[in-house]
Amino acid sequence: MNKTSQYQFTIVIPVYNEEGNMKALEERLAAYLPTCPMKACVLFVNDCSTDSTKEMIDDICSRRSDFFYIDHTRNLGCSGVMKTAFGLVESEYTGYTDADLQTMPEEFNLLLPYAKDYTLVTGIRSSREDGFRKKLQSRIGNGFRRMMTNDGALDSVCPLKVIKTEAARRLPMFNGMHRFLPALVLLQEGGCYKQIMVTHCPRTAGKSKFNMWNRLRGFTDCFIYRWIRKNYVDYPYGETNIR
Repeated sequence: MNKTSQYQFTIVIPVYNEEGNMKALEERLAAYLPTCPMKACVLFVNDCSTDSTKEMIDDICSRRSDFFYIDHTRNLGCSGVMKTAFGLVESEYTGYTDADLQTMPEEFNLLLPYAKDYTLVTGIRSSREDGFRKKLQSRIGNGFRRMMTNDGALDSVCPLKVIKTEAARRLPMFNGMHRFLPALVLLQEGGCYKQIMVTHCPRTAGKSKFNMWNRLRGFTDCFIYRWIRKNYVDYPYGETNIR
């Protein structure tokens, strides 16, 4: 039996070479779970880390009953982590946040009250705690993406999200899809999303995995999204007796 089926909410954490953050991440998540309005668990997706992250995850999960893990055999990036998680999670809702603790796990409680009424609830990072170059790159990238997708999302890559798992499984997957979750949700019949202001904190350990070059990839991904939007086939259905 898939253990996530015993929970209402699974928090997915993509992890790649975050040994400096794992202790604080464990403590913050363990403190949050009892305060979550849904029965919740944590799912680490170790994206083929090359430092001691894997050993630290193994240790955490051996001590904490609500913590689980998946190991990738090669590095796939954020979109690959999402594909893995969306394919395996069986709780009603799936959450997403980064391992760097620049967003606060406890602020899932700002998003979850809207999870029933919206396909996706996503954060908007206020007072970005990043350097000038990173904030400028994000502003340019977000503006171009909004122009190309017309999704209205102010911060589509904010690493604090809650999505209905059934809808997540139906999302078309491609490298870079993590930048387009609001736009992809809107392709589904009845798909809708809500944006909520959340806190953004400075990184205190480890290194960012994003740079100018992989942000430039987001521009080409916009054209991939436009092709998908033109050719996307949803599969709405009525009554069924297969469940």
